[in-house]
Amino acid sequence: MKSRNWRSGFGHACAAISLFGCGLNAQNPPAKVPLLVVLDGAEAEQWRAWSAERGWRVLAASAVAEKSIDLRILALQGSVAATLRDSGIDPERVYLAGRGDFAAAAFYVAARVPDLWTAVAVIGGSPQPAIDSERFFAVNFTQLPLLWVGAPGDEKVAAKLKSAGVNLEYRAAGGTTPTNVLDWLAAHHRDRFPDEVDCETTSPQFSSCYWVQMTKFDAAARNDVLPTTRLQPGSRATLDLGGFSYAPEDKGPGVLVNGLAEKYNGPLRLNDRIVAMAGKPLQDAAELARILEAATEDKAVVVTVQRGKDRVRIETRILVPQRQEVISARVQAKYLPEEREIEVISRTASELRVMVPEAWVGATLNWNGTAVARVDSPGCWQLVLDKQLLQSATRCPQH
Repeated sequence: MKSRNWRSGFGHACAAISLFGCGLNAQNPPAKVPLLVVLDGAEAEQWRAWSAERGWRVLAASAVAEKSIDLRILALQGSVAATLRDSGIDPERVYLAGRGDFAAAAFYVAARVPDLWTAVAVIGGSPQPAIDSERFFAVNFTQLPLLWVGAPGDEKVAAKLKSAGVNLEYRAAGGTTPTNVLDWLAAHHRDRFPDEVDCETTSPQFSSCYWVQMTKFDAAARNDVLPTTRLQPGSRATLDLGGFSYAPEDKGPGVLVNGLAEKYNGPLRLNDRIVAMAGKPLQDAAELARILEAATEDKAVVVTVQRGKDRVRIETRILVPQRQEVISARVQAKYLPEEREIEVISRTASELRVMVPEAWVGATLNWNGTAVARVDSPGCWQLVLDKQLLQSATRCPQH
């Protein structure tokens, strides 16, 4: 994810949650409106104009200074929570939108905090930076519908996402208007307590999964029943030519070098055009990306550069970085009404919290095949694994 801020890096029953402003006049509650969250503050007014007739509230993500996109997501969560304290906002209709330079960040945010959103719309961009983060898990979209309005040629990427299990609808950019996007979002409503949830994460900070939360991780708490659903990142191979940049949408011929790193001392010059690799003409930036994506190991390669009227031959290498996979945790939970059972299966989690609504009271709480409690009241229940021995579930401590 290039550039700065968001472009870089990347209710309950009323008795259970006060965040959503349940203290309303039950006889004549005011109408609630959806909340549309946009990642690009500069586009907030445009989105407000598009959604004005619908009466939606639009919240623009703050341009906070943190370099880490995860820290910016935490700040965004706080902003959304503060906005939801307004009883005029419908907590079951909280939508996320990102387009252009902020599209990749929207894919990442959706994958990182899936239960914060009712539905997500992404216009343009690519999910690849989010996939390359190794934090993009297909099961996080089990309950989260995603609309991607892509460019020509994105159909194959969309098909890959759908085949992996991502709840994705793909549309071509040409025939899709902002009104179409808002109509699509408006058709979705969020269920705070779906009967079945499934989430995977690499961090306890992003481990909320609707009515379940993994609060402590333990790599020893393995469970082969739950494999990872991480979408495999690309090879992230690069040409060993020093720090340079080019426009991914460059149509060629070849690839125009449009930026060089500070104090660059490599063989390239600004406005060079890489026109051939290994003796074969290079059509455009997309072909270069395909070549690098297919690389599996370091190897020597010769590139030809057009520099004004001259052609320069440069011997270099394709470098494929070594990847160390990040350990993830996953939780899968179901409410089985006929059996009156809440079934929780987890991997790499030694402590969980389960929020139980009034309608599920009386159910047996089962964790990884063991009945740990009979739920006699609604609210938060804590499950703890101590030295690989299950303890009885207890009510969550009050703070």
